[in-house]
Amino acid sequence: MQVIKNQLKALENYLEFKMLFSKEEYKKRLKKVQNSMREKNIELLISQDTNNMNYLTGYDAWSFYYSQCIIVHVDAEEPLCFVRAQDAGGAYIKTYLKDENIIVYDEKYIHVWPVHPYDRLIEIIKEKKWDKLNIGVEMDSHYYTAFCHEKLLKGLPNAKVSDSERLVNWARLIKSDEEIKLMKIASEITQIGMKTAFDVINPGVRQCDAVAKIYSSLISGTKKHGGDYSAIVPLLPTGKGTSASHLTWTDDKFVEGEASIIEISGSYKKYHCPMARTLLLGKPDQKKIDTLKKTREALEAGIDVTKPGNTADDVAQAFWKVLDKYGIEKKSRTGYSIGIGYPPDWGEHTLNIQKGDKTVLKKNVCFHMIAVMQFGDWGVESSESIRVTENGAENFYKFPTELHIKG
Repeated sequence: MQVIKNQLKALENYLEFKMLFSKEEYKKRLKKVQNSMREKNIELLISQDTNNMNYLTGYDAWSFYYSQCIIVHVDAEEPLCFVRAQDAGGAYIKTYLKDENIIVYDEKYIHVWPVHPYDRLIEIIKEKKWDKLNIGVEMDSHYYTAFCHEKLLKGLPNAKVSDSERLVNWARLIKSDEEIKLMKIASEITQIGMKTAFDVINPGVRQCDAVAKIYSSLISGTKKHGGDYSAIVPLLPTGKGTSASHLTWTDDKFVEGEASIIEISGSYKKYHCPMARTLLLGKPDQKKIDTLKKTREALEAGIDVTKPGNTADDVAQAFWKVLDKYGIEKKSRTGYSIGIGYPPDWGEHTLNIQKGDKTVLKKNVCFHMIAVMQFGDWGVESSESIRVTENGAENFYKFPTELHIKG
């Protein structure tokens, strides 16, 4: 381990230059989280959400399939980064943390039942005399397993362990200006990907071959900025599949007369700007054309009332008012907050564009407003990624919105 530290220490100035955000920004994020911790009477926070780890420290590696987390003490100047020893190099390279705040566990904790990495985490908490604190965890986050939770409850009997209620996720809701810049780059990549989709989807082409080209364009990105892997693979329900959500591709060929829904996102430094569009191969289908026009009218109505001071409910009410006018029923939400995204999804799990969500919109809140319209054996879909500005709303991209027909 010392060898790794010595090698990476020589890169300190370079890494400081390459750090995605300034130390000052990371410090502001930490302070925001610690203030929320005090409000919720949480003295120690264990955050295993991959997105939150990135947000608080800059950590960025495909290591989330093993237990790892950020540990935030309510009064600490820096969090601790707890990772597998094999991934320590990534933490030294990617985070702004001091070496002593990167804590590792070795291979004896990997897949040796019932031994678990959280056994080592519990030892660390006890060593620091934090074992009697009010500890917040992310009970509904990806990768925080029931076994992780059981280990904490049994290993820290004198601590009060409770759900942190997505505390860090909510801290991420309002983006900094630097984050907005990254999302705008992601939106440029998204548009390249959608243009590629419109070009390569044709009768007789295998879905997998089309997606290979779409994916390639998302990774290649722009001439100036290459793309990252996105948190969700390209979604491509086709034909009767357009009546279902979250279907991916097959090796079937596209068929003339069938519609396809394309939902993709460019990703830049893990920031996302998703987009959904509907494409029809063959003759115009007036039913689909008219339905998508009504859907777009509803989307635009919601976007029109997006401004600071209004709520997510206000946006939803405006959207559903248009659908109600046309007698169109839709039960699912029509939007959610976006920003950083790691698999398996790019949503932030906070704000929902849904009736009853009273989250107040503020400048630099960003959300994906998406209308998934399904009717028995067919459907259409369209979406926009939106930023709340000082006076209203800004679309991250300007891309044709009508049903794309390739005759």
